[in-house]
Amino acid sequence: MSKKFVYSFDEGNKEMRGLLGGKGANLAEMTNIGLPVPQGFTITTEACNDYYDNDHKIVQEVLDQIDEKLKQLEKEQGKTLGCETNPLLVSVRSGAVFSMPGMMDTILNLGLNDTSVKGLVAATNNERFSYDSYRRFIQMFSDVAMEVPKYKFENVLDKVKEERGYGSDLDLTTEDLKLIVEEFKKIYKAEIGEDFPQDPKKQLMLAIEAVFRSWNNPRAIVYRKLNDIPGNLGTAVNIQSMVFGNMGMTSGTGVAFTRNPSTGENKLFGEYLINAQGEDVVAGIRTPQNIDTLKEDMPEMYNQFVEITHTLEAHYKDMQDIEFTIENGKLYILQTRNGKRTAKAAINVVVDLVNDGVIDKEEAVMRIEPNQLDQLLHPTFDTKALKDAKQLAKGLPASPGAAVGKVYFYAEDAVKQVKAGEKVLLVRQETSPEDIEGMVSAEGILTARGGMTSHAAVVARGMGKCCVAGCGELRVDEAAREIRVGDLVIKEGEYMSIDGSSGCVYLGQIPMTSVEVGGNFGVLMTWVDEIRDMMVRTNADNPRDAKKAIEFGAEGIGLCRTEHMFFEEDRIPAVRKMILADNVEDRVKALDSLLPFQREDFHGIFKAMEGRPCNVRLLDPPLHEFLPHEDGAIAELAGQMGIQASELKKRVMDLDEFNPMLGHRGCRLAVTYPEICEMQARAIAQGAILAMKEGIDVKPEIMVPLIGTVNELKMLRPIIEETVDAELEKAGMKLDYTVGTMIEIPRACVTADEIAEVADFFSFGTNDLTQMGFGYSRDDAGKFLGEYVEKGVLEKDPFQVLDQRGIGKLVEMAVKLGRQTKPELKLGICGEHGGEPSSVEFCYNQGLNYVSCSPFRVPIARLAAAQATVKKRKGDGHRDK
Repeated sequence: MSKKFVYSFDEGNKEMRGLLGGKGANLAEMTNIGLPVPQGFTITTEACNDYYDNDHKIVQEVLDQIDEKLKQLEKEQGKTLGCETNPLLVSVRSGAVFSMPGMMDTILNLGLNDTSVKGLVAATNNERFSYDSYRRFIQMFSDVAMEVPKYKFENVLDKVKEERGYGSDLDLTTEDLKLIVEEFKKIYKAEIGEDFPQDPKKQLMLAIEAVFRSWNNPRAIVYRKLNDIPGNLGTAVNIQSMVFGNMGMTSGTGVAFTRNPSTGENKLFGEYLINAQGEDVVAGIRTPQNIDTLKEDMPEMYNQFVEITHTLEAHYKDMQDIEFTIENGKLYILQTRNGKRTAKAAINVVVDLVNDGVIDKEEAVMRIEPNQLDQLLHPTFDTKALKDAKQLAKGLPASPGAAVGKVYFYAEDAVKQVKAGEKVLLVRQETSPEDIEGMVSAEGILTARGGMTSHAAVVARGMGKCCVAGCGELRVDEAAREIRVGDLVIKEGEYMSIDGSSGCVYLGQIPMTSVEVGGNFGVLMTWVDEIRDMMVRTNADNPRDAKKAIEFGAEGIGLCRTEHMFFEEDRIPAVRKMILADNVEDRVKALDSLLPFQREDFHGIFKAMEGRPCNVRLLDPPLHEFLPHEDGAIAELAGQMGIQASELKKRVMDLDEFNPMLGHRGCRLAVTYPEICEMQARAIAQGAILAMKEGIDVKPEIMVPLIGTVNELKMLRPIIEETVDAELEKAGMKLDYTVGTMIEIPRACVTADEIAEVADFFSFGTNDLTQMGFGYSRDDAGKFLGEYVEKGVLEKDPFQVLDQRGIGKLVEMAVKLGRQTKPELKLGICGEHGGEPSSVEFCYNQGLNYVSCSPFRVPIARLAAAQATVKKRKGDGHRDK
């Protein structure tokens, strides 16, 4: 039996999105529940992959099935493709498994030619509409299917409007449109070398191939990488009979969300245009009307549409993004999908749905994308500073948050400036999918045209990027690279500030302020904590960061880097004396002067932790990092220390290492200079004693970094224990502390069974483990890693997302070997991966007790841990421990 590559809408359902794509599955589902959907058929994602497997050719089996479904559609509609009297026209749209708004290609009005346009005139009795549809089709087909630059057609359109003194496309007469059609066909012939195709079957095949090709266009690839969408899924193609919103004043088209996608408010939110096609709304070419005014323009249509939105949200149990068209007073639903929304809206929606009994808490937790929480955890404008700020204009608050940056007008310039270290605002008349890389790089996006459902708005909200759209008060001149507001001119490279929550645009740089977490966010995170069964800690080196992390829900410190304390101005002289000492006595003397500082550091952190566990890593970096290397700075330090500059320079050169990250650092310092280890252990003990005297429970975990052989830990553990125990005995106090190691060297992973005999815990330092496992220098890999990801050598940057197939196997081995020796061995991760959602899930499945990450990523890690718990529970009901 031959494989089925093409499905009519009434043959599918929403569960078939892997095969039919999101759009096709939802069209099938809406057909099944009786909504007014223009009929058609879907060519599957498998057919797309088959097209690539067959050297960019559609095989005969697929062609035959398309032909069969086309005949069936013609019969159902009572129309024929290319007919002289009553032609069938179709749209050809992409439909990936996951929503990728604006990233792939669409062609409308397919089937029009010099003959069928007359048939359309006869069938509709509307000549202007018919030729308007034809000129749109020629432009769209030429651009999408044949890659003729869009601007060539826009220039003709603008020239005719300018010559006639027209203000908009709606002013074009039938005769104007006929002339434009002829000019468009001339452009096509000049660019392609042959006449515009008159055979509708040929048009259809070229359009289908164009949609298949669009799966791998540059902007789709960028979007997939940004949203972790696999490249092997392919796109479906939806062939749907056309309905027309541009047939006059009883027709229109629009996009609406069942709730506000910025705030989550349970109120219909959307826009529409009278006498327009769908592309006009999303492209931002005309500024649309608020959906509420449809109640006045077409009350019957409005009421019917509201009823359908309620039906769809109840059916999908989620906020929906719906495209609709009204053709001569009849409503059609063209698409529904779960709506892209801000983090704030996403949280408000799920809390509402749980409170209404529509979904449960587990489902609510699973619906929030962990990285989206970043939107809630970063600064907004300082309200005091706003009082003195110069407001230039006000547009639409398209995507909340605040952004400050230098103005750039082209995506490629934005990308270049960001790579050079600048903060950038991307300013455009309106964005298009080609701008995706600039939008990703920019701090925020500002457009002069377009509405709340324009490309800029929808994509920015999905990214969590601040956006102000439709700011018509600004005259954005991209060619001149400037913005005019009245008499004021803002040139490229000058600073502006935008507020995506209010729509306000300001001159210059406005200071930012930190956020406050509460409300529905707090409700959601309570559910998260009820569900998850893995601890989340923070990486914090001072009481300030520790307190911030606790506000965000941290349950302890997973990494306190003691060397960060040494760099402060009042301590660095003592650190340098210690390093430059050429005998033990002088070194101990310098360390003694450092001891009070370290003691107070630990006292402050233990107080901030209020009884939560605190993992303190002993000194890790190579000593040369604490010394100057320029001749001038060396001479200045020599003067302060009362020694010859030449003598100091020689000592600096002696300490300098060819490859310091693999040199004299970590536990190797403590082995060669045990007095450093003793001072730090004493400071930890004394800080703990001070805190305990104040009634604070203290749980220190003392971590020895960079262990590569068990003998290093065997040598250092007794030093730590003897020092701590002596201080406790002197104070007459008891303290429950542990000693363990950071597993960050591949050899430590493969000998973890031996190390576990001496260690109470392992903490995986995946930054260094990745560096040493790959043989990539973290400081230099940036020169090639971007290209490695782009060219598919690596799927992700391994310093951002844990390489589970390689480095992950080392972690897995260390977990297994360590717990074979010591079943109760405590395991955690403190590398940067501890706050990355897929890496958190990996750690959970390996049975780690906790993950640790920077304070602002703690809520992300908590949510990712809860989602990992739900997934495991729905799978085999347990995790490895």
